[in-house]
Amino acid sequence: MDVDLIFRIAAIGIIVAVLNQLLIRSGREDQAMMTTIAGLIVVLMMIVKQIDLLFKSIKSIFGL
Repeated sequence: MDVDLIFRIAAIGIIVAVLNQLLIRSGREDQAMMTTIAGLIVVLMMIVKQIDLLFKSIKSIFGL
């Protein structure tokens, strides 16, 4: 796993947290929730790609 991936996930988390707070303070709770869910989906997609790469590496190591 690359350190760059950890920094990207942290940056997305910070951006989503700031947007969430701004939207809640402006009275747009529904949009704040959607922003949080969108950020979660983006991070999960990044992690799924890394897990796929891990399984491909394990498969090639053991010759399956």
